[in-house]
Amino acid sequence: MGLMNGKVVVITGATSGIGWVAAEKLAGMGARLVLIARDRARGEATLVKLREAGPGAAHSVHYADLSTIAEMKRVAGEIAAAEPRVDVLINNAGALFSSRQVTADGIEMTFATNHMSYFVVTLGLAERLRSTPGARVVNTSSHAHKGRRLDFDDLQSAKDYRGFPVYGKSKLCNILFTRELAKRWADTGVTVNALHPGFVSTRFGDQSGGFFQRGIQVVKLFAISPEKGAETIIYLATSDEVTKVSGKYFYKCRAVNPTREAQDEASARRLWEESERLAG
Repeated sequence: MGLMNGKVVVITGATSGIGWVAAEKLAGMGARLVLIARDRARGEATLVKLREAGPGAAHSVHYADLSTIAEMKRVAGEIAAAEPRVDVLINNAGALFSSRQVTADGIEMTFATNHMSYFVVTLGLAERLRSTPGARVVNTSSHAHKGRRLDFDDLQSAKDYRGFPVYGKSKLCNILFTRELAKRWADTGVTVNALHPGFVSTRFGDQSGGFFQRGIQVVKLFAISPEKGAETIIYLATSDEVTKVSGKYFYKCRAVNPTREAQDEASARRLWEESERLAG
């Protein structure tokens, strides 16, 4: 209690699952939570619960569809205008789709939601993060990145779309983005780390459709709880042990090595450049 008093935490994907558990725990530590949510009903319900977990803090919620560039920019701009400081940004929103869908921007939906939202929202809050002493960026990735590599000639998976492999590539993007951002912000005082929460029993995949949706409901019988899955997010957001640690990938509150593809500096740099281009 009190560990995060006076600190502002911006978080995406906090209306359910590990994002909700992390938000609740951080509110209980004294943080003021600023949510980015898509569903208004779930957002308001989450806000009520946060006020119970962390009474006295002016928790708030901003609504946006994080699959579109304009909405990503708008919500980041709103938060930057409303918040004089951001101590922690937790990029946690994510989705998986069994069939290929394209956003209004012409970007494949998984790539847009799982990677571009991290990229655009983070850079939209860059000034607030850099001006807040000891600020942190925490990116939820996954061991699903294993065995995946980026094809920059088909970054939008137009030639070959399969739900879980495309999801895995988006999680690879999360780690590459983390490494490149940590390098670019090395002299700012902001730390940037990614994590694998474990295979968690949450709402994830429930709307993916097709065979995957049916299969994941069975596999979830063997998954860990959201409380367990949120532990590394909370650790990276609060622990003194990682105050100076940046550009790493964590699992069970320990730094571990991601795949060779996830440590490829040329891929990280090229992904950044492609993301800049797509975001305008």
